[in-house]
This record gives sequence, structure tokens and C-alpha cells, in this order.
Amino acid sequence: YVCNCSVVGSLDANRCNQTTGQCECQPGYQGLHCETCMEGFYLNGACLNCQDNSKGDHCEECTEGFYQSPDASKKCLRCPCSAVTSTGSCIIKLGESEPECVQCKDGYTGRNCNECNSGYYNSDSICLECRCHGHVDPVKTPRICKPESGECIGCLHNTTGFWCENCLQGYDRDLEGNCIKKEVIVPTPEGSTILVSNASLTTSVPTPVINSTFTPTTPQTVFSVSSAENSTSALADVSWTQFNIIILTVIIIVVVLLMGFVGAVYMYREYQNRKLNAPFWTIELKEDNISFSSYHDSIPNADVSGLLEEDGSEVAPNGQLTLTTPMHNYKA
Repeated sequence: YVCNCSVVGSLDANRCNQTTGQCECQPGYQGLHCETCMEGFYLNGACLNCQDNSKGDHCEECTEGFYQSPDASKKCLRCPCSAVTSTGSCIIKLGESEPECVQCKDGYTGRNCNECNSGYYNSDSICLECRCHGHVDPVKTPRICKPESGECIGCLHNTTGFWCENCLQGYDRDLEGNCIKKEVIVPTPEGSTILVSNASLTTSVPTPVINSTFTPTTPQTVFSVSSAENSTSALADVSWTQFNIIILTVIIIVVVLLMGFVGAVYMYREYQNRKLNAPFWTIELKEDNISFSSYHDSIPNADVSGLLEEDGSEVAPNGQLTLTTPMHNYKA
């Protein structure tokens, strides 16, 4: 009888039971020819086709994106790490019950890489970099911008705006993109000119500094005047004051014209009423006769009786009034 015992698992490849063919196996091996492992033992070599997201020569590890549960089952569970915010891998430390993401991507932080890092803000669950254009001090305000909206915190360098994108009032952006104070040339009563900063004009006494940028033949003076950065510019103040004066002057002129017009209409109507209602008399002296004439524009057929008191009167056919007295005749 020829024995076919395993060279690895048997004690002697050529020794076996001549009746059954059972080989004598080494510890941990079993089978007719000692070719398999006993329960609790594995074959000295790499395992093939590991299951349940495991890997390794003996399927003792978990694949990328999975971690081994801390309980006795040693199952491979999926990591709570998004591939968008991290590498997707995680580890579980000894004594802990929850895993931790191995490495977060730029802009993300936290145990599971689900929070925005300093200098970033949350926009629809995506961390975007704060757009403060370098005008926020990260040492003074580590957050740089509000994590829920992206609004910059504490704009510097004379800037303002949601993203520190604008210059403060009274400042202009130069060719390098820096916000500098506005300056205008203002004439002085002496005939010279001064260069004044609009953003810093106050009533305080200025300190003159010679501006070297002007030619020697035309001396110019630069006045640096301290003030709050948010003060309005001098030109704007002057223009607004002039505008108010012009509006007030126009209002006064209109009121005066209206009053004059109303007064003229009133006087004209009074004159018309007096002309229509008041009689006018003319007296003509001719030697020994006195001639009276009376005209009334509005009452051509007025009753002439009583116009001359205590005298008899008589109306001639031609419309003249004749006064008769014992000694004289008056023709009207």
C-alpha cells in the first residue's frame, strides 16, 4: 500500500495505516492525508477571496473606507468620512468606540471632517474660502469671516463692505489697489493753493508740509488734518451747503413774486370797483355862471335828485342838470 501523506501536515509522508491509509498528522492538521487544518487553525499561507470588506494574508484587516468594530465580532464597518471632505479613511483608537477620519481636505476640520476650518465658510454644506482680499487680520480675528454667511469680520486698510471690497468714504483706490485718502487742490485767499485730504478735513488748525511733487516756481502746501476716517469730504460739504442756499433763495423769490402778484390783483380790483361806483364831478366857471357836470360810468341813468342840497333842480332834455335859485341860474 502506497501512502500519499502530506509532506507538510504529516509526520512521515511514507507512513500510514495499511488498511485505512490514514496518515499520522502533525498538530493542527487533519484529514486522511493530513492535508487540511483543524478548527481554530489556518494554513500557513495567504488567504484568497477575503469577504465582508476585509483584506490581508489572513483577512485580518479592513479595506480602505472601513474600520474594524471594537466588539468581539471584528466586523469591518464603513467610515463616517465623506470622500468630498476627506480622504475617506478612518481609524479607531484603542479604548474608543467611534472612529476618526485620518485626513481632512483643505477647508475642513472636525472628527468627521464635517466642519469648516478658519478662513472658510459654509455654503450649502461646502466649505468655501473667505473672500476678504487680504484686508482681515487672521491673528486678531481667526475666523476671518462669519462661518454661516462668509461676511468678512473687521475689515482693515481703510476698506469696508461684505468682502472688504470697497474703500471707506473719503478714500480712493490707487493703482496698486490700496485705499488712500482723497486729496483736492483748494485755492487760498493769498492766491496760492493747498492740497487737502477730503477724508480728514476738520476745523482744527492744519500743519503745513511742503509738497515736493510741485515745481519750485509754484509753491504748494499740503495740509494733513486729523479726523475720523468716516467723515464726509470737504467738497461734498461745500456742494451740499451751496445746494441748500440755492433752494432757499429760489423759495424766497417765488414767495415774494406770489405776494406781489396777489397785491397787484387786489389793488387793480379795488381801483375797478372805485371807478365803477364813485361819481366824478367837474366844475366850469364862466363869468357869472357855474357849470357842474356829473358822469357815472356804471349808472348812466342815475337819479340826480339830491346831488345838490337845498337847491331846486331841473333836468333838461339834453341830460344837463340846471340849478335854479332866486338870483342865479346854474347850468350843468
